[in-house]
Amino acid sequence: MGRNRQSVIIILKKLNMKKLLIIILLLNLNLSNSYSIEPDVFIQSTVNRAANTLGGNLTKDERIQQLKQIAKETVDITGIGYYSLGSHRKSLNKEQLSNYKKAFEEYFLKSFSSRLAEYSNPEIEVISKNKLNKNYTIVLSKLVATDSRPEVKIEWRVYTKNPENLLIRYLIIEGLSLARTQKEEFSSIINSNDGKIEALLKNLSDFSAK
Repeated sequence: MGRNRQSVIIILKKLNMKKLLIIILLLNLNLSNSYSIEPDVFIQSTVNRAANTLGGNLTKDERIQQLKQIAKETVDITGIGYYSLGSHRKSLNKEQLSNYKKAFEEYFLKSFSSRLAEYSNPEIEVISKNKLNKNYTIVLSKLVATDSRPEVKIEWRVYTKNPENLLIRYLIIEGLSLARTQKEEFSSIINSNDGKIEALLKNLSDFSAK
């Protein structure tokens, strides 16, 4: 035990502080550029979870609940909600923004889970990934064609700012951005009601209550 301690002290003496700082810096750089899971693996794992849920021996209500849980864990619902609100977000007070976040999350989860629950055996294959910057990576995939449906290209924009918690931010299907389409719909509802957010909140709540 004493010999090991002496060996450590000798090594530390040989390394001056400048070299030690350089080593620490290099270690930190390596750690900061690594993900707990790579974006393409994250997407493939997520779609596999959804496929297993849809292909399992579950009732429709059970599928919906499991799909909602998957979405809560893997999708940046708040980020999508803010994007969908666009410039109208600036005009909201704290209470209105809080009400919108709650209404949007309920709307999103209902829309996502109920529509996906109708699918059976959706096979999605990840093709490639392209790191845009430290915050975003694009993952390309395809919905495999069957006798009843054609192949569909799907592009996932993964938010990677927090390497320990990757999240799906945007989804583009055959070149059509679902978030952008939703943003235009929300803006149309607000603008046609004299800029009042309450009209959008009612629309979202009515959908969630169906």
